[in-house]
Order: sequence, then C-alpha cells, then structure tokens
Amino acid sequence: MYFVYLLRSVLTGKTYVGVTNKDVNFRLKEHNQGKNNWTSKYKPFHLIYYESFYCEKDALHRELFLKSGVGNKVIRALVKEFDS
Repeated sequence: MYFVYLLRSVLTGKTYVGVTNKDVNFRLKEHNQGKNNWTSKYKPFHLIYYESFYCEKDALHRELFLKSGVGNKVIRALVKEFDS
C-alpha cells in the first residue's frame, strides 16, 4: 500500500506533499524528528490529509498532480477545510 500525504507546518503554514509506503503516522513522526532536509526547517507538522493507493505508479502520479498548479488549488481547499 502507498500513501500520498499532506503536511502543514504549525510554525509557518507551509505545506508539504509526500509519498510513502510506510504508515502515514510513522512518516509524520519522521518529519517531526527532522529526518527530511526540507521539512526539518519548518517542523512541527500536522497531518492534514492522505490518500491510499495499491500501486506506486498511481501514488507518484497523484503526488505530481498535487504539486502542479491545478493540484495546488486542491491543496489550498484542503488546508482551508482543515483550518475551519
């Protein structure tokens, strides 16, 4: 099983989109421990959203979409929903 997940920095509000085949909560813990160069600068993070996929190719495709201009609109809608 593969997961695409969306994290949000508590300090800055920056978002991070990632993909993993690990447990999403375990991956969140890794980010909050500073085990990722980009996210270590903006920790701590909250998990806002995730999706599961059976196929790695599908998960990577979804991650790329969310990192695109159109996907960024989806992310903003999810962040807005999280904030309400």
